Amino acid sequence: MVRNSKQEYIIQWLIGTGDLVVLNLVFSLIYNILDPLYTVAIIPKMREIILLLNFCYFFAIYFVPMQLHYSVVFLDKIVQRSFSLVTFHIFLFATCLIFLDVGNDLATMLIVYYFALLLIFSLWRVLLRIFVKTYRRKGYNAKNIIIVGAGKNGLELYNVINRDLGYGFNVLGFFDDNTILKDVIPNYLGKIEEIENFVAKHETDEIYCTIPGANSEKISELMNFAEKNMIRFYIIPDFYRDIKKTMVLDMMESVPLLTIRTEPLQSPYNRFMKRFFDIVFSTLVLIFIFPFIYIIAGILIKSSSKGPILFMQKRTGIYGKVFKCYKFRTMRMNEDADIVQAVKDDPRMTKNGSFLRKTNLDEFPQFINVLLGDMSVVGPRPHMLKHTEQYSMLIDKYMIRHLVKPGITGWAQITGYRGETRTLEQMEGRIKRDVWYLENWSFFLDLKIVVVTLLNMFKGESNAY
Repeated sequence: MVRNSKQEYIIQWLIGTGDLVVLNLVFSLIYNILDPLYTVAIIPKMREIILLLNFCYFFAIYFVPMQLHYSVVFLDKIVQRSFSLVTFHIFLFATCLIFLDVGNDLATMLIVYYFALLLIFSLWRVLLRIFVKTYRRKGYNAKNIIIVGAGKNGLELYNVINRDLGYGFNVLGFFDDNTILKDVIPNYLGKIEEIENFVAKHETDEIYCTIPGANSEKISELMNFAEKNMIRFYIIPDFYRDIKKTMVLDMMESVPLLTIRTEPLQSPYNRFMKRFFDIVFSTLVLIFIFPFIYIIAGILIKSSSKGPILFMQKRTGIYGKVFKCYKFRTMRMNEDADIVQAVKDDPRMTKNGSFLRKTNLDEFPQFINVLLGDMSVVGPRPHMLKHTEQYSMLIDKYMIRHLVKPGITGWAQITGYRGETRTLEQMEGRIKRDVWYLENWSFFLDLKIVVVTLLNMFKGESNAY
């Protein structure tokens, strides 16, 4: 554990040092690139300004701590925290410059520095995280762990760890009182009562307990043993599949209360941010892009079939409200449009309809729905009324997806669940991702989904038909 802690400290120290190098290099770069008219105020107070630049970082990192060295941290969260750190750092730095009476003179440089630093600092942090994971995959800075309980939960934890060695875990083995499992599970080490002897002989950093909660006495003994030996102890509850990271633990005197679900978009501020982005983004698309797309799509549609360019269909919106969803028409006029889902090689599809669907161009009229407030740029895809009625009776958490506005694109669509859903399992997979989205929403997650969707537009999607 001492060895591992030292490596963790060295990694954190390298991250901090690298952050400072990036801050200063970008500042020097902007200082030398910009016209002296915007930087001349720095010269008389160069030392003070450089000192403040670095001092503000230490103050900012206190409020936005680094997490790159954590076992589990995702790239979009790294970009989000980089944005928060840089923004807070520049705010502090600009405030200090005002007290030095140079804030107004350096306003242009600060703005350029801020946007340049956002890009370069985020890229630096992402590359560093990739390096840390690569370093751990080679077996360095790995935490030695043991898993108590070789049941379904224990084996699932083992499989998750082994799927990505970049988490930095080295599973020493399993302890379980059911000795029959020793010929079935990997690395069976013995019964639970043998853990103390094993830990005395083998360096162990963490213990993961997956035995049922009915064995509360054994769990308490293990917990006390781990604390006495300075080993971090983690419990995976029996009902962990129903636990979400957005759950909140409250206390009613000595009784713990765990809320089932809290969504980020319950916050008025988050709803305002999402709606503001929707209005700005959809307005820009409708003014600068949609007219050209409309002309191109109109020509393709009219040249391949008779009928209107736009197609309107009733879909289920937020809180189950029905609205008219706009799309470019990709099928011949038919009576089944509102009840039958498009399938591969659909005979109703027009000659150019498949192209419009594969490139997502058929979805562009939905920016009108976004501007009207019926939809959002990002969210669960709106389903036909028949599908809402049908799947709400077959899938337990189906209606939860309607707690947010439906979107033009969504988390399910960029993770392989776009297009036809032939089986109930496929729809359950889509709903699972829709629910995950509303429970884990962030502004940066929306940006990530938009970027991936744009990339998919250019390369085309095999499931879009």
